[in-house]
Amino acid sequence: MIRSTMLRHPLPGVDLLATFGADLNLVVQFIMGAALVAGAALAKKKRYTAHGICQTTVLLLNLIMIALVMLPSFRLQVVPAIPRVFRKRYYTVATIHGLLGTAAQLLGLYIILVAGTNIVPQSLRFTRWKPWMRAELMLWWIVLLGGMATYYAWYIGSAR
Repeated sequence: MIRSTMLRHPLPGVDLLATFGADLNLVVQFIMGAALVAGAALAKKKRYTAHGICQTTVLLLNLIMIALVMLPSFRLQVVPAIPRVFRKRYYTVATIHGLLGTAAQLLGLYIILVAGTNIVPQSLRFTRWKPWMRAELMLWWIVLLGGMATYYAWYIGSAR
C-alpha cells in the first residue's frame, strides 16, 4: 500500500498513517452520505426520478470505493487475522463494519433491482417502498459511522 505523507493531527505528537485511498474514501463516504440525505429529500418532494438517479449513483460509486479501497484493505489487514479477529478493536471494528456494509450494499442493490428493472420475480418484490428505503438509509448511516470508527481504530487510535 502507498502511504500518504504524514499528516499532522491536532494533538501534539500524533501522526496519522492513513493511505491516500483511506483518506479519499473517508471524504467520498461523507459526500455520499450527504447525497443520500439529499436523495431522501427529493423523494419527499415526490421527485422520484431524480431520487432514483441520486441514490443509484451513490450506490454504484460505493461499489467502486469498495472494490478499489475497502476490499483490498480488508483482505490485506483483516482476513489474515480472522482466527483472532475479535480479540483486538482494530479487527473487530473493521469486521463489523464490513458485515454491515455488505448488508447495506446488498439491500441497496436489491432495492435498485426492484425499483428499476423487471429482473426480480414478482413474488420477491416489495410493494411498500418507504420502510425499505428508510431501513436502507438508516443502515447506510450506521455503516458510515462504523467506517469512521474503523478509520479511527486503524489510523488515529493505532498511532497513539
